[in-house]
Amino acid sequence: MRQARSRPQIETVSGSYMSSEYAKQLGAKLRAIRTQQGLSLHGVEEKSQGRWKAVVVGSYERGDRAVTVQRLAELADFYGVPVQELLPGTTPGGAAEPPPKLVLDLERLAHVPQEKAGPLQRYAATIQSQRGDYNGKVLSIRQDDLRTLAVIYDQSPSVLTEQLISWGVLDADARRAVAHEEG
Repeated sequence: MRQARSRPQIETVSGSYMSSEYAKQLGAKLRAIRTQQGLSLHGVEEKSQGRWKAVVVGSYERGDRAVTVQRLAELADFYGVPVQELLPGTTPGGAAEPPPKLVLDLERLAHVPQEKAGPLQRYAATIQSQRGDYNGKVLSIRQDDLRTLAVIYDQSPSVLTEQLISWGVLDADARRAVAHEEG
């Protein structure tokens, strides 16, 4: 007979244990990805043609059922995201300082000559359209967006960051975000 454990845990098929807190965090990430894609649990089952049962995905999301690494990789593939996007953070309690956000000043961008800022303006407009975010003042972008823009401008992310700072479109704190990414 097993002794009671101090932390609630879920037994996996292999007989190993996963902390129920970790399972709940993993489930929250799974739910967030699913809802970002506009899918209900039933929608997942329909889109996957029954490969992913709504009840199973729901139990993963609630943390009631442990998911194997193989199934997690398959689910990440189904959602079209890297597996690491589904995993809870590896730093305890967010101890590491997150990199600063990259925030474009759209009002200043409007004053940059079209021949310089055209690609950035079109990219920002596309992101705004996808997000339904039309406040017109600022727009948060991701590191991936900056890397994509660097390819468009045929520059390294750090050189493009300096250019955007010189235009007044990015705050100087963006240097830290880029240094964090490249370092």
